[in-house]
Amino acid sequence: MSRQNHKYLVQLLHEELGLLDKSLNTLERSVQKCREIGRKEEYTFEELESFDSLTSKFGRTSDLYTQKIIRTAWMLLHEPFVPFIDLLNKGEKIGLLTSADELIEIRDLRNQIAHEYIPEAITELVPDVIENCERLFGNIRTTQKFITQRNWTNQ
Repeated sequence: MSRQNHKYLVQLLHEELGLLDKSLNTLERSVQKCREIGRKEEYTFEELESFDSLTSKFGRTSDLYTQKIIRTAWMLLHEPFVPFIDLLNKGEKIGLLTSADELIEIRDLRNQIAHEYIPEAITELVPDVIENCERLFGNIRTTQKFITQRNWTNQ
């Protein structure tokens, strides 16, 4: 990789990390709001909107992390393109992320959300989303530490 390409990827990663930070802040606030709503027999329109917002933010944040941050970090490692599952498994082995299995589960949940067309069905997914947010946050912290150790944010 040329020095110019490396510099471009570091800049791209820096921008993606900035977007991720903003996305994480709003996701964390949505998680807290939905925890406060809790489980009920009936939900108000506003509560259903909060659940919809949470699931949308979860999907966007997980996409940004898995499809942008992890892939850009992978390119900075001078590694060849590999299928997503292979990237996660190899990423776990080198400490880029905490758990490939967790991220596969997160990806599956994100896909389930994306293909759910009945708004009321989202309420059934919210507990899984909240639980998987903690796993997502843990993996992101591991990746941020990995990036910091390589000094990719200060170049």
